[in-house]
Amino acid sequence: MQVVHTRADWHEYWLRSIKSNKSIGLVPTMGALHEGHLDLVRKAKEESDVVVVSIFVNPTQFNNQEDFENYPNTLESDLDKLSNENVDFVFVPDTKTIYPEKPVININFGELERVLEGTFRPGHFNGVGIVVSKLFNLIRPHKAFFGQKDLQQTGIIKQLVKDLSMEVDLIIVPTRREEDGLAMSSRNMRLSTQERNQSLILINSLIKAKQELLAGKQWFEVQNQIKCDFEEKPLASLEYFELIHPERFTRYSKFDENQKSSICVAAYLGKIRLIDNLPIIP
Repeated sequence: MQVVHTRADWHEYWLRSIKSNKSIGLVPTMGALHEGHLDLVRKAKEESDVVVVSIFVNPTQFNNQEDFENYPNTLESDLDKLSNENVDFVFVPDTKTIYPEKPVININFGELERVLEGTFRPGHFNGVGIVVSKLFNLIRPHKAFFGQKDLQQTGIIKQLVKDLSMEVDLIIVPTRREEDGLAMSSRNMRLSTQERNQSLILINSLIKAKQELLAGKQWFEVQNQIKCDFEEKPLASLEYFELIHPERFTRYSKFDENQKSSICVAAYLGKIRLIDNLPIIP
């Protein structure tokens, strides 16, 4: 496994791969790797000749400075995990490599960024769009692999690739969960024992809402009940719980079995913000 830090370091290996007609798969991460990330790596190994994992905590996608400063840094153990997975390259750039100057460009994703995460994290998707564009330009992958847990982010990146005619295929990998159902996230390691116990309300509320909707209950009733459930958890604070179209991210006011739909949730457990989603009608 080769660890590279700059565009020049990678370019030599990229030329070799291209000359050998080898396909390149990229798994973009911010480190603090868990089994969900490793699922992406394994999928990339199945579908690519050369696998590159990037580790870069992107400052431009954080609208909360404290969240950025407290984001877990576990580079040594991350590299061990990737070595065990026989990853070919790990790209670990510093901030100056990605942002030699502060970007002045602003990427507007229209309605896609004005709901859900976009409402509560202004500027977040602009930062995501910029860093993903940079990584695609630096690594030049044939395929890139992302997790379904970040459902709206995958929609944003799909729009980015479509609108800018990027020659990269996006592969979305199902959410990996803990044994008790909590979606794996790098932020989970920051939860206290009590916060971790109460965090199960995210997946439990999604499952409960799905069951209620499929049983014929009205969406506004389901949504109100879930809000009440969150109020019973003293460490949990609900930001949103919405029924949406999983590709357009428009919110539904009622459930229709003939329309694609997913439920998305975001909540704080103490100071830790977690998100999750569950398909209702794929």
